[in-house]
Amino acid sequence: MTTPAPTPQPASASAPPANDDSPSSSVIWIAALALAGIALHLAWRWGWPSQSSEGPVAPHNWPLLVVLALGGTPLVWELTRCALRGQFGSDLLAAISIITSVLLGEYLAGALVVLMLSGGQALESYAIRSARSVLNALAKRMPTVAHRRSDGSLSDIPLEAVAVGDQLQVFPHEICPVDGTVIDGHGVMDESYLTGEPYRISKAPGTTVLSGAINGESALTIRADRLPVDSRYARIMQVMRDSEQHRPQMRRLADQLGAWYTPLAILIATVAWVLSGSPGRFLAVLVVATPCPLLIAIPVAIIGAISLSARRGIIVKDPAVLEKIDTCRTAIFDKTGTLTYGEPRLTDLLPSPGHTSTDLLSLVASLERYSKHPLANAISAVAREQNVVLHEAQQVSEPPGQGLQGTVAGHTVEVTSRRRVLARQPELAESLPAQAGGLECAVLVDDTYAGLLRFRDTPRDEGAKFVRHLGPAHHFDRLMLVSGDRQSEVQYLADLVGIREVHFSQTPEQKLELVRRETAAAPTLFMGDGINDAPALTAATVGLAFGQNSEITSEAAGAVILDSSLARVDEFLHISRRMRTIALQSAVGGMALSVGGMLLASTGWLTPVAGAVTQEVIDVLAVVNALRAALPPRHLTDFG
Repeated sequence: MTTPAPTPQPASASAPPANDDSPSSSVIWIAALALAGIALHLAWRWGWPSQSSEGPVAPHNWPLLVVLALGGTPLVWELTRCALRGQFGSDLLAAISIITSVLLGEYLAGALVVLMLSGGQALESYAIRSARSVLNALAKRMPTVAHRRSDGSLSDIPLEAVAVGDQLQVFPHEICPVDGTVIDGHGVMDESYLTGEPYRISKAPGTTVLSGAINGESALTIRADRLPVDSRYARIMQVMRDSEQHRPQMRRLADQLGAWYTPLAILIATVAWVLSGSPGRFLAVLVVATPCPLLIAIPVAIIGAISLSARRGIIVKDPAVLEKIDTCRTAIFDKTGTLTYGEPRLTDLLPSPGHTSTDLLSLVASLERYSKHPLANAISAVAREQNVVLHEAQQVSEPPGQGLQGTVAGHTVEVTSRRRVLARQPELAESLPAQAGGLECAVLVDDTYAGLLRFRDTPRDEGAKFVRHLGPAHHFDRLMLVSGDRQSEVQYLADLVGIREVHFSQTPEQKLELVRRETAAAPTLFMGDGINDAPALTAATVGLAFGQNSEITSEAAGAVILDSSLARVDEFLHISRRMRTIALQSAVGGMALSVGGMLLASTGWLTPVAGAVTQEVIDVLAVVNALRAALPPRHLTDFG
């Protein structure tokens, strides 16, 4: 039987489609128009210098007038509306500069301001619109049909037609469409995208399955326990929608500086006009005051930091995170895949008297070679590392829910659970090692208890050092570990790395509420790697995703650490701090020089033309300094 490929669910089912007439699309074409107009102006002016300049406007300025008319007018109108609503920022001064440049005949300067303004708005709009792709990715991941078994036949039905109690077939490698219970077949499912736990979970009749989990290599028949709209995956999608609506608003660095720079510039220009009685003084001051250090130098520093981050394996999805991560004071870690490697490893092998660790590992690894159990790879890996001799296994069987059985080197070997061992041999209750965190398997050899195997998701080698240095080096006041895992596992890891504030058994909804609460109190940095982390990544001030395992998580985060290394997080923190320092140097330094120029212009020492030249020199100095953000410093980490 051929497995039907699931078709994507329409985006409208999960997220509103992007509007082609949105402000983001309009500023894109304005930026393109400005770029084309400036290029045509320069080619016309320098490529054909013999062209006549007679008339009120030189021919080579015609493209600039088109840019100012078609591109500058809507930008000025929109910024004027913002000013009428009491929203004053550096962009407002840019609008005044566009008008001033037209009045002064400085058309090239005006067109450049149009390009800078529209280009910056386009980048900002792109970052906002990209959040919608998270919901689209969530929707596309789910099948739109389910395979219903009825009266011995199998038929495909729309997902919304599934009813509670329906028997559904889940083919190998398919995504489970609803929450349900296995009624036939056995295998494993990867639920890590939803639960955050790093293990593939064995499935047998009577075990539950979650919508959104990826089936293994065996077909399973399940009974639908919930409607698709009420299942786990659908609830995560709803949480994601809610988190998008409550995404924290970031006040950008340029807006913070422009909030006082813009009124100051207008005040100086107005006073100069009033005291001198000459409107030319007003125009001269505004030409010098054009906020190019804000509109150019800060984006140049950000782009340089994005480039440097990419060379270090860090993909910046939202440029705003570079400005904000250095201000975060609460660090919130997910457990699996963030402070751990996300893979179970055999950590303890406890043989009973009469058995050695090597002999026990040899018997178990020989049997596990034939198993699809999620812990089989961990056992085999240790056997390879220790060069353990493996034997041929015979009569291997893995009854659903009963463990693994077989004959190895003349011995009957059974790998099962502590519960099943005690049910058969209750006298062992006092002699078995105490139960610890993580997963464990009990081993019977010739129907006699032979030992215990323990597994844990291994903590990252650098985890404790990284956590310890966050306070002294990066001024984090609170460190929190938040996980959907069990208390014993979460507390075990927290003790190893030195985190005192622990939250365990957290659902995506609970994670989201916790992050919202902490973000309301102080800027937060959230680090995670699973679909269950996507809402929290969106709600935090800055969200960092680890690895490329989930397109959804990557889209929800502001930046993605490709190689899942805590050292890269530290590098990103330093890149951000350095970028912010350089951007402030360029912006504040450029504005300070501009204020000096404004004072000279207000007293008549600088004419409008001389003021424009002065401002260009200031812009060059600010941009050259901003370019340093792309250069790697000698050291990017300070822990080790």
